[in-house]
Amino acid sequence: MSDQLPPTIDPVAASRWQRCGPAASPWLHEEVGRRMQERLDWIVKPPANWCHWEPVRGGMQTHELLRQRYPQASCQVFEPEPAREALARERLGVRWWQAARWTAGATRFAKPEAGGVDMLWANMALHMAADPQALIADWHQALAVDGYVMFSCLGPDTLRELRSVYAALGWPASGHEFTDMHDWGDMLVHAGFAEPVMDMERITLTFATPERLLLELRELGRNFHPGRFAALRGRGWKQQLLDALQSRLAGPDGQLALSFEIVYGHAYKPQPRVRLEASSSVSLQDMRAMLSARPASS
Repeated sequence: MSDQLPPTIDPVAASRWQRCGPAASPWLHEEVGRRMQERLDWIVKPPANWCHWEPVRGGMQTHELLRQRYPQASCQVFEPEPAREALARERLGVRWWQAARWTAGATRFAKPEAGGVDMLWANMALHMAADPQALIADWHQALAVDGYVMFSCLGPDTLRELRSVYAALGWPASGHEFTDMHDWGDMLVHAGFAEPVMDMERITLTFATPERLLLELRELGRNFHPGRFAALRGRGWKQQLLDALQSRLAGPDGQLALSFEIVYGHAYKPQPRVRLEASSSVSLQDMRAMLSARPASS
């Protein structure tokens, strides 16, 4: 694990992507969110309060599944960009005429305070972050002691067919590199999490035409690779790309197939420990957590 920023992500491009937002959550993100939601069956103790981190891209339909699973829990929705927060308020806020306004836990739209939530849900966001270790640190700070994070992201085998097409044509990389799940586990431990559990699965999507394939990819993300094409391409380039996708990716049935590696992660925030040095320091939040966990003297 490197302490540096990901070498194949252009932070300016990543920031530009953060500022825009879709009108609806991508289908693949909703499907991954639904599958990740099923993993909550393994969690015995339900959260009293939880945070949905960037639900507009992560899955607004999945948000409703989580609200149904934890109807009495209070929910905090965090979107870093004003436009996406406005959309989240419109789509996910409880209307005054809905019964959930009186029966369900309250929904707030803000970044969670330090130690403020028992569960943090972040679907399909980590692989698009220019500084993923800082993002993981934000998650750790938001969680209470014994709280846990549930997240998913794309793994390194994602779009290997598209990468092969670009390589065969002698073009720059079709996308930035995705991190291996074992490296994510190392980053979780480095940030202070405990008992990380990582697993993965592969999903193959098929498309009837190259045009539909490219449309779907634009909904999922952008190419953040610093060595990507540096200038605009013309119609001739696009037609060459469409022809190459059709000829190289089409199967016997004519469908174009792309592979996606989905990484799932889960980890707890343990009791803080003070590293003993010549001069040691501990935050007020961690000190309170350590004192509250100390057994009462007899």
